[in-house]
Amino acid sequence: MESSEIVVGLDIGTTKIACIVGKRNEYNKIEILGYGKAPSIGVSRGVVANIEKTVQSIRRAVDEAGIKSGVNIDHVFVGIAGQHIKSHQHRGSIVRNSLDDEVSQRDIDALIEDMHKLVMQPGEEIIHVIPQEYIVDKEKGIKDPIGMSGISLEANFHIITGQITAAKNINKCVVKSNMKVEDLILEPLASAEAVLSDEEKEAGIALVDIGGGTTDIAIFQEGIIRHTAVIPLGGNIITEDVKEGCSIITNQAEALKVKFGSSLAAENRDEEIVSIPGLRGRAPKEISLKNLASIIQARVEEIIEHVYFEIKNSGYEKKLIGGIVLTGGGAQLKHIAQLFEFLTGLDTRIGKPDEHLAGNVPEELTNPIYSTGIGLVIKGLQSQQRLPIKEQKTRGASTGTKGSFFDNILKKGRQFFEDDVD
Repeated sequence: MESSEIVVGLDIGTTKIACIVGKRNEYNKIEILGYGKAPSIGVSRGVVANIEKTVQSIRRAVDEAGIKSGVNIDHVFVGIAGQHIKSHQHRGSIVRNSLDDEVSQRDIDALIEDMHKLVMQPGEEIIHVIPQEYIVDKEKGIKDPIGMSGISLEANFHIITGQITAAKNINKCVVKSNMKVEDLILEPLASAEAVLSDEEKEAGIALVDIGGGTTDIAIFQEGIIRHTAVIPLGGNIITEDVKEGCSIITNQAEALKVKFGSSLAAENRDEEIVSIPGLRGRAPKEISLKNLASIIQARVEEIIEHVYFEIKNSGYEKKLIGGIVLTGGGAQLKHIAQLFEFLTGLDTRIGKPDEHLAGNVPEELTNPIYSTGIGLVIKGLQSQQRLPIKEQKTRGASTGTKGSFFDNILKKGRQFFEDDVD
């Protein structure tokens, strides 16, 4: 990239790969310089399943974004998702040497570094370590302890882990596409940056990102991430249900879902019929829109049940003043917000990634399918702001992490990737 102020987000999704190039303008808004999108043909349920096909899709999206933006793209902030993602709560503590010295960023970094030394399950690695609240000499509920005096410094952490192999496969695809992973970021955290306001995070809110292969959940309260989860159900499984229920091919099922689908069967009349062209000269097939909506509603209800279970499991069900925000491709289904409200009793809105965008962005980019990609750009810009100027051109770091996730695992596998590229 030609300027340290320009950041590229790469969303490697199950149905699409989106590459977005952006920078922050003088009004502190995100200006999109260019973007590209390509069908994702090597990813299954958020995890890379075919390296070569994924590389082809990445190159198509990146080339399009590079042409539109006029930027040479060689560093990207990449999202990670999938059923292998897990979250944990943990408390860490250190004893400081002097009561006279104030608590500094160095003390906080030491706490976070200790969390990165936790023993994980075999094959797992820590992606994010996010401080939730600090405790100084038994004084609880401190959000920012810098400048305080105290001997004992403790913190409650939200720790997010993922499989090393899944992360390595993502990195492998990016390296084979002639780029470097600047940092790996959990996709629901990125989406939250794009569609949620600070007031909503403070009030308490659940972000539900319905993608093609997975549904990602992030719960915020008092401005802090409290719970994350990934459900292995998304828009693709709804398309499969439509395909089987209506006895049509996948492309027709997807088009039918997008153009005529609804999450509430009661909103369709019995006489509403759509005609699907037959195969190789066969007679057209007539499909009832009410029957179509019934198929979709059954699967959406299952997804909502899983989401509601995670909300209740987090312990914050009664504290979500902001309710639920839906984003991702699945959020485009008609009446899905009403069904969420009916089954959960929580206020629900559709989240579009225009919360922090400048006014001159293409209207297409305000579609919920771009929430993760735009969120990755925002997270990347936040990382650049936190780094010293001399480092901004060479590296990035995500919120609350000790260096990049890949800085840790690539020490063991750097030669492995280089050999593959050669």
